[in-house]
Amino acid sequence: MLEEAERRVRGAHLRVRFWSTVDVALGFPAAVLAGISGAAGLASADARVPAALLALVSAGFSAGANFLRSDVRRAANRESRRAWGEVEAGSRLLLAQETYLDREAVQESLRSLFDSRRAAMAIHRGDAQSGSATQ
Repeated sequence: MLEEAERRVRGAHLRVRFWSTVDVALGFPAAVLAGISGAAGLASADARVPAALLALVSAGFSAGANFLRSDVRRAANRESRRAWGEVEAGSRLLLAQETYLDREAVQESLRSLFDSRRAAMAIHRGDAQSGSATQ
């Protein structure tokens, strides 16, 4: 269970980084192009066609960011990373303490750990259904 949790924490972390990059890569150029197109459109009548083209490109970036919902996917993967980190920490703690615990305490710890794993799996399935677990 520890190895699975470690693997899933790494995967969720990579997805958080990916969606953060996508969010910035689409959002920042959209904002800059929108500002430039507005300034160009107000500068002179001759600059209206380039301003319109810049505005269209900016709208494309904005539409792409909205379609991909990278901010939502990033937040979902952060939650998945947190949940799997909890499973990982619980697994490590149980491994460190198992020689000092009696059988009933180990069983109770395992039940708690499996509950944490079940919750992490549910969060991960939610990510997968929104499409973010594929990246």
